[in-house]
Amino acid sequence: MKSALLKQPVKPSGEDFVKCIRRERTPGRVHCIELIVDTEVRAAITERFGLAGGLNPNDPYYDYRVNLAEQRFLGYDYVMACPENIGITFETQAATIQDTADLARAQGRKFVSGDTGPIKSWDDFERYPWPEYDQATTRHFEWLEINLPDDMIVIGGMTAHALEWLTWLMGYETLCTAVYLQPDLVQAVYEKVREICDFITRTMLQFDRVQIIWGSDDMGFRTGPLLPPDSLRRYVFPVHKHCAKLAHDAGRPYLLHSCGNLSIVMDDLIGDVGIDAKHSFEDTIEDVRDAKDKYGNRIAVLGGIDVDFLCTASEKDIRSRVRGTLERCMPQGGYCLGTGNSVANYIPLDNYLVMLDEGRKFCLN
Repeated sequence: MKSALLKQPVKPSGEDFVKCIRRERTPGRVHCIELIVDTEVRAAITERFGLAGGLNPNDPYYDYRVNLAEQRFLGYDYVMACPENIGITFETQAATIQDTADLARAQGRKFVSGDTGPIKSWDDFERYPWPEYDQATTRHFEWLEINLPDDMIVIGGMTAHALEWLTWLMGYETLCTAVYLQPDLVQAVYEKVREICDFITRTMLQFDRVQIIWGSDDMGFRTGPLLPPDSLRRYVFPVHKHCAKLAHDAGRPYLLHSCGNLSIVMDDLIGDVGIDAKHSFEDTIEDVRDAKDKYGNRIAVLGGIDVDFLCTASEKDIRSRVRGTLERCMPQGGYCLGTGNSVANYIPLDNYLVMLDEGRKFCLN
């Protein structure tokens, strides 16, 4: 099977990719998208298919060149980039265990405690080293402006980590009590987070090759959001609404990645925040095919080939699931193929490649 995968060529088209997300028409072929492809997965693909051949490891832009080669080989229409060295840090409590994935991380797998963070009081807030952005760089964007092939685009991402950063800065348990007992402190942290997200988004939008902005902010768990809807509307959604407006004013769509069951606030996200697409779907919450039926006339839905399914399914079942999803979601545009969350290093590598391979072979009659 290894030698047969991804043999059918794909010519990137960033223009058609954006039109698909904007739901302008049924695309002529399947477009694919991923929030993250784990470093271990990328390294294994690069080694297996010889993607770094001819590249000089001593080239200061070697990593950018390899990433571009990976994206084109896998059939993506874009490269993702974000400003580096923003200067925000999180003193989280974490446990590290051995990574048992086939493509294991040498440093192990980390689990972050949710009880506390670096900001628990006003004294902590005043002492926290808030970034001044003087070390922030746009080196990747500058390289892509010159070196990205004309048939690809840049996705600016990720930005607008509003709830995630509130949670990591204060700790989830601290945040949950502070929204009731110290709302002024939560508001102050929120204002700082909003400022950082504004800086990141404006910085990305300075570059012409950036044609999409991708916000990423895990807001929920299996049965509902992590905070009550009113708290989300006060401390989280305004950040995304602001970043979406910046994107829209610049003529770019705004995508949202968020894990969890957000059904209770989807009307807020679509009607008020103004998201153009939603990413992250798992079968135990909502099948992406059902989401396309429900929201497809208002936004695009992205990915949705469930990660747990990809970890355990046979090649035959993966191909069948991909075909069934594409048959239902491709018409009128507004769907891109991908995993339900990200290409984690514990997904069998061939299973990920089978998903992409079936997408290349698909033809909507």
